[in-house]
Parts: sequence; structure tokens; C-alpha cells
Amino acid sequence: MKFRILATILILSCTFTAFGQSKKAAAKAKNKTLIFFFDGLRPDYITAEQMPNLFAFKEKASFSKNHHSVFPTVTRVNSASYATGSYPGTHGILGNAVYFPKVDPAKNIGTGFNDLSRVSASYDSLLTAVSLGEALQAAGEKMMVFSSGTTGQAFLQNHKVNGAIINPDLILPETFKPQVMADLGEMPTSTSGESNRHKWVTDALLKYGLTETGPLVSAIWLSDPDGAAHENGIGSPEAIEALKFVDEQFGRVVNALNERKLTDRYNIIISTDHGFVTQVGSISLSDFLIQEGLKKDKDSDDVILAEGSIYVKDRDPEKIKRIVAALQKEEIFGAIFTKAKTPGDNQGWVEGTLSLDAVHLNHPQRSGDILVAMDWNDHKNDKGYDGSDYVKGKAGHGGSSPYEIHIALFAKGPDFKDGATTELPTSNIDIVPTILSIYNLPVPAKMDGRPIFELLRKPGKSPGNATREIVKTEVKYPWGTYNLSLEMTVLGKYRYFDFSRTERVFTK
Repeated sequence: MKFRILATILILSCTFTAFGQSKKAAAKAKNKTLIFFFDGLRPDYITAEQMPNLFAFKEKASFSKNHHSVFPTVTRVNSASYATGSYPGTHGILGNAVYFPKVDPAKNIGTGFNDLSRVSASYDSLLTAVSLGEALQAAGEKMMVFSSGTTGQAFLQNHKVNGAIINPDLILPETFKPQVMADLGEMPTSTSGESNRHKWVTDALLKYGLTETGPLVSAIWLSDPDGAAHENGIGSPEAIEALKFVDEQFGRVVNALNERKLTDRYNIIISTDHGFVTQVGSISLSDFLIQEGLKKDKDSDDVILAEGSIYVKDRDPEKIKRIVAALQKEEIFGAIFTKAKTPGDNQGWVEGTLSLDAVHLNHPQRSGDILVAMDWNDHKNDKGYDGSDYVKGKAGHGGSSPYEIHIALFAKGPDFKDGATTELPTSNIDIVPTILSIYNLPVPAKMDGRPIFELLRKPGKSPGNATREIVKTEVKYPWGTYNLSLEMTVLGKYRYFDFSRTERVFTK
């Protein structure tokens, strides 16, 4: 009898212990988050015909109507900006090509993984801002990045490799590579077609990310429609086919969450790195400066170019002024920025320029002497898509037009309101603060972005009302006047760069 009583007590004790552990595990269970980037996604691409899965998602998702790419509107700037919740002036990646004199004093370098590793070896830090991966690691959580694009874009999303990075050309940690290859098969090469890369990466996300035991945060970045539009033009048959294919991969993800009964456990945040314009230029910045006698030759170190950033040897002020004057006269060039007259001033120190501070690009160690964006207009291309600039090429991005800066943001899931819409300004730098807020993790004091509380279910501090601000400058020459204006949306201490305009009035 005593044995039976003792056995019963033990059974009940184990039952209550298991129940208590179950309750504890349930209390600790968290909703997970998936960040989904479609590279180069213009908002007007998202139609029921071209992208039926994303179109259906956006019809029920929360939506930011005034969402911004980070300027310069290129991929590595925006991958680093979203990952750190900060602008280039804070995190230090200023373009797809960058100038780090300790790595190479005579020219710029690229931003693939190998080049970025050279930066890490020569400088105290690659990114001078705290990333989402680091914030999650401090909280005992992990992040996995899945990318079909460049190794640099993948690496910048999780540069401390808290968790893993899976890219057809880069798997980190390297010890994870044999398992990935065993599970998914050979990694597609650059010659095997972009569709194969997108599918393989999506397979990886479904295998490792979207599971009960997967990381708290997963991020997938598909490199189309960017690649197809660069090569074939906006609205080309190839670009439309690429749109449809990456949309199919998104559909696979949505279906997998439904089949695994995880839909109510996952927040999905959709964005892109930049928009796109048709390119109608005939000369590059480098060729123009050489033609004007302002740079000796393509490989000279008197003037070093890293995309639109111009580094003048010894920061010679007279040479800087001569370059600015030449750019201001030439109609293919648009907004021009220099160091601020005084710290924080919107006016640049060179007459007729605005400051790097005004567009969040004044990194204390890494900024150039001049930043120039090519001019743009509203012209339609042959497929009916608005927006052109004077870059030499077929189609691209990187400038300060609304067609490159204005992008889409959708969010749906248990921590987001159903079908909410905000007209307040948001940016890619606001994605990480929003995620940290969902998990009640501290937002680093130096992080530039803000939580988008207006789309979240949990209460948060009201961001207030937004206002429009136009910053102007001009300079007069014997040939006429160069006018530059910058439109910003201001929300308290947060300033969102909308676009710039230039106008030249020539003397008759």
C-alpha cells in the first residue's frame, strides 16, 4: 500500500513538474520574424499579374505609404543600413565601391566578402554601428541570412555571423558548409542561372529557417528583379519573368508556413534596397573629370572615385572647388554635397552645395570630399515606366530621385496590426528598431532608426506629426545659376531624405 501511495505521489509530482516546464516553455516561446528583401523592387512592379503572391500579401498586410531607401540608393549601403538600423554616416559603408586607404591607398575596392574581409583586417571594425545580429546575440538569440545575391550583401546583414549565412558563393560558419551541401545538393554557380540560385536559397530558408527550432530572426534576400533590370531594362520580358519567378519563391514560403501551421507564429516584413530608373547617360563621372583636366587618368591617385564619392588628394580645397564648379555647370550632374560649413549645418562649405550631414553621410573617418548624384527626370521608358537619369548604362539606381528612394514596406503577422496603413515616413533603418521593440530588446542609443509603433499591436510612444522641409542653395557663375533643393520629411528628430532637384538657369 505504501508503495502504491509513493508511486502515485511520484507520478503526480512528475506530471506537475512536466506541466510546469511546459508552461515555462510556452511562456518563453516567442513569435519569430522573417525579413524578405526583393532586390530592386519598384512599388509599381507589384501587380496581380506580375507578382500575384506578393500582391495578395500586401492586400491584407500593414503598409507604410512613405517608405524610404537609404541614399546612396545602392545595395551594400542598404544591406548595412537595414542590418544596423543606421545611416551610412553611422555604420561606415558608403557605396557598392568604397575607399579604405589602409587597404589600398591608390584606388577604391569592391564590397564582396573578400574585400570586406580586407577591411576587417586593416581597421578596428568593418561596421561602426551595432547590428541586429549582435543585438540578438547579446540576448541569447540567433539570426540566419539566406541570400542569392552578392557575398558582400549577404555578409553585411550579419557580419559577426551570429547564427549563419547561406549564399551560393559563401556559407558561414565554414563548418556548416558540408551539412548544407549534403542537405541541399551542390550550390549553384554564377553560370547556372539566377533562377537556380533563387530556388536553392529558398530551399535553404525552408530547411533551416522556417522551422520550430529555427532562429528567432531569418532574412532572405533575392537578387532579382535587380539583376534582370540592370541587364535588360525596366519592364523588359526578362525583367518581368524574373519578377514572376521571385514571386513564386515568396509563394513557396507563404505556403510552407501555412502547411507547417506556423503562420500565426511568424511576422513577415517585406522591403527592398532601392527602386530603379532607366539610364540615358553617355559619359561616366571618371571620364568627365579626366576630360576636364581634373583627374590625371583612370588609375591616378590625385582624385579617387568610389561611385559618386570623390576623394581629393590632401583634401586640397582649391581642387575641391574646381571640381564642384565643373559639376555644377554640366547638366548631367544633379545634387552635389560637401562637408558641412559647421557641424550639423545643412549647407556645404563649398558655395552652392548642401552638406553630407543633410543626407546622413558625414562619417567622421570615411566620407569623401564631394558626393555627386547624377541628375534625373520624369521621362518614361519604352515600357511606360517613369524615371530616368544620366548614368551611362541601361537601367540602374544609386541616385537621389524619388523613383530610387521611394520603395514599399509591408508587414504582417502576430505582432503587427491587421491591414494598418501609415503615411508617416519610414525607412529601411527603421526595420531593426521595430524588430528589437517586438522582442523588448533595447535599441542602441546610437541607432538612427525608430520603431514603427504605428504598425505594431503593442502600444508605443506616439511619433507625432510629420512636416515637409525644403533645403535650398544656389551659386551664380558667368554662365548662369546652379540651384539645388533637397526635400525632407521630418518626424521629430528623424529626418527622411525624399529626393533632390537641380536647376540650371543659363545666362542668355
